[in-house]
Amino acid sequence: MSRTIFVLNGPNLNLLGEREPAIYGTTTLADVRQNCITKAEQLGFQIDFRQTNFEGELVESVHQARKQACGIIINPAGYTFTSVALLDALKMFDPPKIELHISNVHARESIYHNSLISRVATAIMIGLGARGYELAIEAMAGMVDQA
Repeated sequence: MSRTIFVLNGPNLNLLGEREPAIYGTTTLADVRQNCITKAEQLGFQIDFRQTNFEGELVESVHQARKQACGIIINPAGYTFTSVALLDALKMFDPPKIELHISNVHARESIYHNSLISRVATAIMIGLGARGYELAIEAMAGMVDQA
């Protein structure tokens, strides 16, 4: 069985560390990527880390994960609330899926309160900052190893 976890990131996360640091912090996406790789290696997993600003590319990554990944950690960003296409792609991925948000979306404007992705997520991590990625990898490793 694959020991690769796909970590997928949606639109505008390429600007992490620059974009609204009061909400998202100053950790960059490159920092998050390295922290994910380090944590996964400690747990005997590999990371396929991706970011895109394009919905179709994110959907294609989920399709690739169907054949290559033991789990998906996804921060769909703005697509969380709008993308039925991403929801449908994730429905076709049977292993564990963790939806992740850096900020507490429920403490923000109401437009951020209705996640389509939560309907198919195995677990959700919200509001733990960039450290949430490492915690999600620990959680995913536990889910995969228990399966």
